[in-house]
Amino acid sequence: MEVDAAAPGRCARPAARSASQLAKQQRFGLHQRHVAVSRGAAVPVTAEIDGTHSFELGEPFADGGHRLTTSDYAVVMPVVSIRFSDVPLHQQLKKTARQKGVSISTLAERLIGEGLRMDAHPMIYFRDNPSSRRARLIGGPDVSHVIDAIVGGDVPIEQRRARAAEMMVLSLAQVDAALAYYADHTAEIDDEIAERLRYADEAEAAWLRQQALLEA
Repeated sequence: MEVDAAAPGRCARPAARSASQLAKQQRFGLHQRHVAVSRGAAVPVTAEIDGTHSFELGEPFADGGHRLTTSDYAVVMPVVSIRFSDVPLHQQLKKTARQKGVSISTLAERLIGEGLRMDAHPMIYFRDNPSSRRARLIGGPDVSHVIDAIVGGDVPIEQRRARAAEMMVLSLAQVDAALAYYADHTAEIDDEIAERLRYADEAEAAWLRQQALLEA
């Protein structure tokens, strides 16, 4: 979903609605408000969803979000305006977004999210994976690989950290960093482990089918 800001100094006007649309809007308690955008303000006013629906910013919420309304439903989306004092940085953000085929807001949200996680976990960084971005130890493997070696199994709990460090040639500090990230983002790491297990099962099943054909 791409959001286009209204032209400076102009007022964004929604498209005219039919009587049925207005009735539906009143039925669901939706409201809309025209927002005048002065020069220097960066307030997205109108946008399209999948090229089909349009929405306007409604009354702001206390947390900075706005009610975004269509003729069919209302959603809440936090909105923040970022001013770049570093022009080359802004240009690099736009260039990178084009290269990756994503919107500027999507890329900025991802980079901010990863930056906050790396700030909270200094021994973690992120790398591309065919299906997603993965949290990885600096000087080590993906966090999910470390956690997979620690959680479960028949090794006594008090020995698991040292055993994982020995098996994966890691320091205890690296193992603890992986555990700390896992504690904050458990579902994310569990999903990565489950995905890897599914891939392994699929690869084994394909190999067995190939062997059966060779032996036929």
